[in-house]
Amino acid sequence: MQDGQAREIKYLRISVTDRCNLRCTYCMPPEGVRPLEHDQILRHEEIIRLVLAAAAVGIKKIRLTGGEPLVRQGITGLIRELAAIPQIDDLALTTNGLLLPEYAPELLKAGLQRVNISLDTLQNFRYTLITRLGKLEQALAGIDAALQYGFHPVKINTVAIRGFNDDEIGDLVAMTLDRPLHLRFIELMPVGVADGWARSRHIAVAEIREIIEKQYGPLRPVRRPAGYGPARYYTIPGAKGTVGFISPLSDHFCHQCNRLRLTADGRLRPCLYDTREIDLRAALRRGAGTDELAALFRRAVLLKPAGHSFATGWPDERRVMSQIGG
Repeated sequence: MQDGQAREIKYLRISVTDRCNLRCTYCMPPEGVRPLEHDQILRHEEIIRLVLAAAAVGIKKIRLTGGEPLVRQGITGLIRELAAIPQIDDLALTTNGLLLPEYAPELLKAGLQRVNISLDTLQNFRYTLITRLGKLEQALAGIDAALQYGFHPVKINTVAIRGFNDDEIGDLVAMTLDRPLHLRFIELMPVGVADGWARSRHIAVAEIREIIEKQYGPLRPVRRPAGYGPARYYTIPGAKGTVGFISPLSDHFCHQCNRLRLTADGRLRPCLYDTREIDLRAALRRGAGTDELAALFRRAVLLKPAGHSFATGWPDERRVMSQIGG
């Protein structure tokens, strides 16, 4: 599928739940958000029907997100069914990693190929501070489990926050020296609850790279590891892993965006920063067939804007990040 800017849209991010076992400060308020009712959430068989329709019009990659996708009951069975769809050639999952030691073996057996693990700090106190509920050792155990069971590549997502973890950039990069980890620094975005303070805490990718090169020397560009994402990747000579940069603000990548987002309650969203949504759940539950659902995916593609407008602030008062999908 091509959109109005001739971008090839082949990537669907699916939020399988709005629930999470953490309360990260840039994602949701301290009290969390009121969870969706059970019947508001897409059922497993509904997700499969939607992916079959999406695959029929060109979707090739699926990433499962949340909330925290591993808190969804039956997640392994869902992955097994998704992995069996012939057109899907890349099946990945974004997680905070806390439940990976328990789930990694069965996820791999079910057909999951890759994992992205969120990790913003290597200090115990800061990890608990930013996640409000988590413990650093749990996240590190998740990374160990992902490597142990052979997921490849294992990507680490780090949101760079001025005055919080900018003094740890070098320590985080050190994780890539002796292990095949692909660390990606992501600029803090003014999304949902982060809208009010993100600008004062924002660190541009250029500054992050400068900090790294002062400690480790010039970074060398490398081919990006498997995936359809927007990161630009580099390596430190001799390192087993890579360092990537995702710059949605300072050097946005809208011109190469290839994704749609499906929320846990069945709304198809053409752009993270666009409030327009198509209600696929309603179509499903009134009996829409594959052709009609496929047409709705095509309609969403045509709604994709040329670019975002982060400069004007977060536009969606209805949803925070955990309700859209990470």
